[in-house]
Amino acid sequence: MPELLGYARVSTTEQNADLQRDALTGAGCWKVFTDHVTGTRERRPELDRLLEQIRPGDTLVVWRLDRLGCSLRHLIDVTTDLGERGVGFRSLTENIDTTTAGGRLIFHVFGALAEFERELILERSRAGTAAAWARGRMGGRPTVMTPDKATAARRMYDQRELTVQQIADVLGVGRSSVYRALWREGAVHGPISRSVPAPDEPAAGR
Repeated sequence: MPELLGYARVSTTEQNADLQRDALTGAGCWKVFTDHVTGTRERRPELDRLLEQIRPGDTLVVWRLDRLGCSLRHLIDVTTDLGERGVGFRSLTENIDTTTAGGRLIFHVFGALAEFERELILERSRAGTAAAWARGRMGGRPTVMTPDKATAARRMYDQRELTVQQIADVLGVGRSSVYRALWREGAVHGPISRSVPAPDEPAAGR
């Protein structure tokens, strides 16, 4: 025979879950599982126990939607998993019951909203990355070696009159920045070490 199993959750700052348990028992739940954790934690021992015991045809009942899901995405994931297992879901406060056509429709809408939110986040992330590349940086400070400075470094290097350190001093950048610019310009070859050799030799000897 199908059973109603209740789930209650309170944060560590709250005294008890009596209000939720009374409501769930009054709704016909024969057993209530209670977690004492914050809403941001997805790991909930009692919820895990409930999900292990609940069977197809049973219904998981909560007092309010936010007692089950720590986020809209998490709520959708849990209820979708329940549906795939043939388990119903009810929320007393919002009067939602996925064993009815109306309840299932509401969660389809919730799922669409969660997916829309995820796509917006991805779109903003991609736009931010593109903007960072356009400004000449990626996840950090703007590059000190501008295209003009890189061109000047290559010109001074080709003249074979200044050391790499002197070129860096003229441009107001670090010696490693000059090496990286010369490597990109094709003036030097091979990997660029993070530890630049010292003392400097004339650029002609590099």
